[in-house]
Amino acid sequence: MTTLIPLAAEPRSAEVTDWTARLGWVGVLLLFVALAYWLMRQGWKWRVSLQSALPELPTAPENPGETRLTLSGRYHGSTVAGQWLERIVAHGLGTRSHAELTLTDAGLKVVRPGATDFFVPADRLRGARLDKGIAGKVLTEGGLLVVTWAHGDQLIDSGFRSDRAAEHPAWVTALTSLSTENTTTEGAAR
Repeated sequence: MTTLIPLAAEPRSAEVTDWTARLGWVGVLLLFVALAYWLMRQGWKWRVSLQSALPELPTAPENPGETRLTLSGRYHGSTVAGQWLERIVAHGLGTRSHAELTLTDAGLKVVRPGATDFFVPADRLRGARLDKGIAGKVLTEGGLLVVTWAHGDQLIDSGFRSDRAAEHPAWVTALTSLSTENTTTEGAAR
């Protein structure tokens, strides 16, 4: 008679013996994430308080005149002009959103669902250009329409991206010509 040698026991996973250590590490990780979130929120609030001197955003006039151009796309934020990383967050300018832009003789109307709408009067427009980035958003060269405008004592760059990027050059031309018309008019009045 042959004796059967018992085969190796069924493979089993090792038992978790130290649940408290694992739960402790998970707790520390959750506290770290909560602290990082809280610090980011405090930084945002601090930036808003630093920019509190910025006046309220203008609203569109009742009759803005004939529409020159319209654009549907995204608003990527506003920065101090010439400093593409110095984000402006006061009055909701730091909130990214969908945007509908309308250019008229009176200025640039920006409608943002879920965020604060604003209007840039034509005499406050300082120009436009194609660029590749603005605070927190980097695209291919010329993928971003950047509009420069004056608000109070501050020059601001606002970044937009059309759903159809081929529209950008027409916007640069129209905004530059409108800002030049108003600059020439201001200079002649003095």
